[in-house]
Amino acid sequence: MRVARSLILVALLPLFAACQLFDGPRESASHIGQTRMQGQLTAVDGKLMFQPCNQPSRYAVNDTGGTSVLQQAATLANTKGNLFADVRGRIVEGRLDLEQLYRVERSNTACDDPNFKLLILRAAGHSPEWNVKVSGKGMVIERAGQPPLAVPYVEEQLGDGRFNLSTEANDQHIELWVAPQRCVDSKTGSVQHMSAELRINGQVQRGCGYFGGSRDD
Repeated sequence: MRVARSLILVALLPLFAACQLFDGPRESASHIGQTRMQGQLTAVDGKLMFQPCNQPSRYAVNDTGGTSVLQQAATLANTKGNLFADVRGRIVEGRLDLEQLYRVERSNTACDDPNFKLLILRAAGHSPEWNVKVSGKGMVIERAGQPPLAVPYVEEQLGDGRFNLSTEANDQHIELWVAPQRCVDSKTGSVQHMSAELRINGQVQRGCGYFGGSRDD
């Protein structure tokens, strides 16, 4: 098994300064001809429509990738609020041929998230609450009752789309394990394309995750 490691150095906070420049998202061979898009999902005349963020056009969703987006949207739409979707596909003659679903959630503000393009990965879980944001400058770990911890990390590719990020900080061994597996947030009901485990000194907390705008393979 081939193992690739890369060491990424952390800079001073704020971690997600808007002026920071990063390499563009890498595109795998299977993504050629496809575009990653974020926008709103709505039901119109029995069809699921997708409207890209800050654009007037709407496109009928054609689930060519078998993502089950229709079922996921129907489940989440039972509660008030706009339905946000992060997807990959092709726009062809007024329709969106959807190939990959990164996340679907109830949100009125996700289109205006200023940090999305800077993020490589975001993962979070509950009981207790935890949140990890990963960018080209490092990893920020937030846990209930504790101050944010900004650290460098090493990434290890494990095959089959799985990888882990690890660091040694403040006499703690911290790992974030991520796998390409559909995951439903136990608190919000949002659907994300990856499962995640935060391991700190052997204690495991589970949650969900998704690639940010700096990585979408």
